[in-house]
Amino acid sequence: MPAAFDALEQTSHLPLPEAARVYATAGVPVFPCVPGEKRPLTTRGFHDATTDLGQISAWWSRWPEANVAIPTGPVSGVEVVDIDVHDSGSGYGSWERAQDGGLVEGWGALVHTPSGGLHAYYPAGAREQRSWQAPRAHVDFRGSGGYVVVPPSRVSVGADRLGVYELIATTAAAPMPVDAMRLRGFLDPRPPVVSSSAVPVRGPDAERLSRWVSSLGEGERNRGLFWAACRLAEAGTAPGEALAVLGPAAEHAGLGPREVSATIRSAFRTTAPHARGQGSSPGRQHEMPRRASRTVNGQVLS
Repeated sequence: MPAAFDALEQTSHLPLPEAARVYATAGVPVFPCVPGEKRPLTTRGFHDATTDLGQISAWWSRWPEANVAIPTGPVSGVEVVDIDVHDSGSGYGSWERAQDGGLVEGWGALVHTPSGGLHAYYPAGAREQRSWQAPRAHVDFRGSGGYVVVPPSRVSVGADRLGVYELIATTAAAPMPVDAMRLRGFLDPRPPVVSSSAVPVRGPDAERLSRWVSSLGEGERNRGLFWAACRLAEAGTAPGEALAVLGPAAEHAGLGPREVSATIRSAFRTTAPHARGQGSSPGRQHEMPRRASRTVNGQVLS
C-alpha cells in the first residue's frame, strides 16, 4: 500500500507545517499552496514538490498557513478520482453510475473536500495515466501531470468561512489501481478523431497536428491547440477546415466544444493577418511546444 494512505490517516488533525513533514517523511513529496486556496506558492508548482525536510521547513517557516499539496501519479504513488460539486452541477450521480458499473472499486481512502465533493484515492499502477477532466460528468482524474490539495488543508468556501479537506474513510482491503481511461470512456465518451484525409486542408501535415493535439494533457491543451491552429492559419487554411480537423482532436483531449471553437478563432485572429504579409506572426514557432515547459497555473486545480 502506498505510504500516502498511512500519511493521510496521520495528518488529519495536525498543524499544516507538521502535516507537510509527515507526508515527506513517509516518502510523499509535497509543495505549498496559497493559504485558503489551491494555487501553488512556488514558481514551478508541483514540479517543485520534494521530500527534503530542510526545504519543507523553509517553506512552512515562510508561509506557516500554507496549504499542503502533493503531485499525483507515480511520483507520489497515488492517483485520485475527483468528484466535483459546483453551481453548475454535481459529480455524485456520475460516481454512483461508475460504482454500479464496477469501475471505481479499489479505492484506499476517501477525502471530503471543502466544496462538498469527494477525492477517492487509488494506488498508482505500473502504467502511467495522465490527468483528465470530464466536465459534463463533473468528474476529474488526477494522475501524471496533476496534483491535489490534501488534509488537513483548508480553502475558502465563502466570504469568511474555510472548509477543510477531511479524511472520511479508509479500507482494510488492499487498494487497487483504477482504470482511468476506461472510466473516462464510460463517463464522458470522446468523439472520434477525424482523419484529415476527409478534409481538404492546405499547409502543414494536418494529420500529424491532429494526432498531436489529441494526445495533449491537462495544462497544455489550450496552448497546444492554439499553436496548431496558428500553423494552419499561416498556411492559408480556412477556419472551418481547421475546426473540422483540430476540433475533434481537441475534444478527444478533454476540451469542451465552446472552448475549442474560441481557441481556434483566437488563433486565426492573431495569425491570419500576419500570414498574408511577409513577416512572421507574433510568437511564431515551427517546432511543437515542449510539454515540459507548461506551467501549473494553466491547470484546473483540485
